[in-house]
Amino acid sequence: MPSDLPRLFLARHGDTAWTDSRQRTGRTDLPLNESGEERARLLGERLRRFSFVRVFTSPLQRASKTCTLSGFGDIRLVDTHPVESDLCICAS
Repeated sequence: MPSDLPRLFLARHGDTAWTDSRQRTGRTDLPLNESGEERARLLGERLRRFSFVRVFTSPLQRASKTCTLSGFGDIRLVDTHPVESDLCICAS
């Protein structure tokens, strides 16, 4: 049964060096590591079948890079409110 309601997808940013060491990043602005970049690309592959009207990311580089590598950088909006959040993707 099709739904007229929008769907919300939440995705975590790709791995960083602190992911591997099990440290919490919080507001620390760490880059993605190789594994994180690969996971970001895989995220994009999984979400290609959906049409998104907005993609919101925190201003932190790990979230922004995840968004770009997953293929949604052209519709990304940076939002300073979810700084400790990761990546939020909303479908129409």
